[in-house]
Amino acid sequence: MSSYEVRRSAVIPAAPEEIFPLVNNFHEWTAWSPWETVDPGMSRRYFGPDSGVGAGYEWSGNRKAGSGSMEIVESVPSSRINVRLEFTKPFKALNPTSFTFTPAPGGTEVSWVMTGENKGLPAKLFALFVNMDKMVGSDFQRGLASLASAVAAKKKS
Repeated sequence: MSSYEVRRSAVIPAAPEEIFPLVNNFHEWTAWSPWETVDPGMSRRYFGPDSGVGAGYEWSGNRKAGSGSMEIVESVPSSRINVRLEFTKPFKALNPTSFTFTPAPGGTEVSWVMTGENKGLPAKLFALFVNMDKMVGSDFQRGLASLASAVAAKKKS
């Protein structure tokens, strides 16, 4: 109950080097992130380099979108991306997040994993009533499907 992991994977019919750039650059997330449509008026700010280690993104939106920041802390081309994900609203939380890209029959298996801990009484009470895997897992599945569509669209252009 104090710690959790959300993990989803999908095989995307493309090579790792075709998928990796869409995750390694936060500017590209607007094409596939499952949260981009939650608040059309959401404010965004990018910082650091466009891609790779040090690339960052901050957002602030309505109650559903909340606010926070992401920064790429590790980037191994076409293999792995680790992100420092920090929420500031509606709850403060630090959620290490990773993406791995593994060649697989039919394309590349992309795994999206987020971990976290329920620290403090409010977070522990929240965890009693809300299953993080159920709450976020479907978003990850939608995001991976959108990532596959974004890769297909890039291949066509």
